[in-house]
Amino acid sequence: MIPFSEDTVAFLRDLSSNNSRDWFHANKKRYETSVKAPAADVSAALADEVAHLTDTPHKAKIFRINRDVRFSKDKTPYNTHIHIALSPEEGGGVAPMWFFGLDTQKLVLGAGVFEFPKDRLDSWRERVADDDGADLLTILNGLRANGARVAEPSLKRVPKPWSSDHPHEDLLRRKGLSVWIDLPDTSMALGADAPARCAKTFETLLPVVRWLNKPV
Repeated sequence: MIPFSEDTVAFLRDLSSNNSRDWFHANKKRYETSVKAPAADVSAALADEVAHLTDTPHKAKIFRINRDVRFSKDKTPYNTHIHIALSPEEGGGVAPMWFFGLDTQKLVLGAGVFEFPKDRLDSWRERVADDDGADLLTILNGLRANGARVAEPSLKRVPKPWSSDHPHEDLLRRKGLSVWIDLPDTSMALGADAPARCAKTFETLLPVVRWLNKPV
């Protein structure tokens, strides 16, 4: 396996300072050696680790380094991070996913569902309004106590027919659920043992994924 290395982070750092097509094309060989080739191997290794962790085959998606600038004021052409998503091979696009994000300063690992489809959103609200919601809050509070970050709810108000003082109002205001662990440097993502180390952190998020996968 070709791992991420200090050269990977150095390339991303240099790209941050020289985010132009001319610079990127002049350094394309370096990109292929330091970023593209290791990303392919690391993503495959992460998929294997998550498959072992969950007893479910997973596939990896590496997000493109090219930015979509069509609707953005920021016209810099390239992302200065590496993002990898890991999803079940038979998830139908709605199963919880795992996330790996490496930039010039930190590594972020996460799990969850960014946004439920309409039919899943209705069942989510029914679940979290009841005892299942209390179980999920216990899981999330435990993760927060250990430094995890839970993405903020999408809605400002609790949707009807539930009242604003519902004990699970935080969960009812959500259209998705993702939990993140921010690691304040890049070292955990580097080297041949990095996928196994990441899997240890992913394991702490497993209760959330199991809750999301529980049959309704």
